[in-house]
Amino acid sequence: MSDSSNLKITVTEAAQGYLRDLLSKQDSAGIGVRIFVESPGTPKAECCMAYCTQGEEQADDVRIDYEGFPAFIEGKSVLYLEDAVIDYNKDRFGGQLTFKAPKSKVPSLGPDASLEERINYVLFNEINPGLAAHNGNVSLLEVYDDEENGLTAVLKFGGGCQGCSAVDMTLKQGVETTLKAQIPELQRVTDQTDHTVRDNAYYK
Repeated sequence: MSDSSNLKITVTEAAQGYLRDLLSKQDSAGIGVRIFVESPGTPKAECCMAYCTQGEEQADDVRIDYEGFPAFIEGKSVLYLEDAVIDYNKDRFGGQLTFKAPKSKVPSLGPDASLEERINYVLFNEINPGLAAHNGNVSLLEVYDDEENGLTAVLKFGGGCQGCSAVDMTLKQGVETTLKAQIPELQRVTDQTDHTVRDNAYYK
């Protein structure tokens, strides 16, 4: 279990009260919550919270003890949850937890960054700022490894790059060259965009 002293995440008193009440209704003794980010560092990032019974916590989780319950922050999500605020807002339907994590969608490179995180970091910081001039963007769909082609990154273009007549040149001379230079173990970059859709293409 990692040290929580440097973790900048805020769970408001209202949210703590709501969680305390919710957890007190569960049968498991010592039950807490686990907080994590799905698809961290990507536009699809989603902050999540789940029940965490004793023994379900992971070795690299960061534990924070609140009054009446513990919270476990997934180790690989810590960087993306910096400055996050979890609050509870009452409304006429009862109320709901709100989760604001400004860094959840921003690629960040920790010491143990995965290949996907490293690719997203390059796309976000070096490639997409250039494509933005043409109202375009590119995102990572998946990374896979096979005997024939080695490590392959599968990308998807959007905005002005979708259906653009210059996208092959952009992929080969720009995106692929940059990614391979920054990530030497990456052997192939492919495009899985449906370029028959040309409504927003920069060059038609």
